Amino acid sequence: MGFLGNLLKGGGNEKVKEMLQNGAVVVDVRSRGEFQGGHVAGSKNIPLDELEGRLNEIKKIGKPLVLCCASGMRSGRASSFLKSQGVDCENGGGWTSVNSMI
Repeated sequence: MGFLGNLLKGGGNEKVKEMLQNGAVVVDVRSRGEFQGGHVAGSKNIPLDELEGRLNEIKKIGKPLVLCCASGMRSGRASSFLKSQGVDCENGGGWTSVNSMI
């Protein structure tokens, strides 16, 4: 898979798999409607536009996070923001890709 494919999928599939095996929490940053249409079982839905306002809640999760969305673009933005705020997280890419790793 090329660079763009790695970017869209989150790039670090082995790291994401390891995080999931070690109990990371999956956070889906899609809209509530998208989330209701299908999601990773047990994942939390925190839409991208709510991340900043829910930062304290996110930090209280107390575990590493694997972020996902539809394609990996929004979860990539979420990952960059949360890492800048000291949150241990990785971009898992599209939710169906994350789902296939569980």
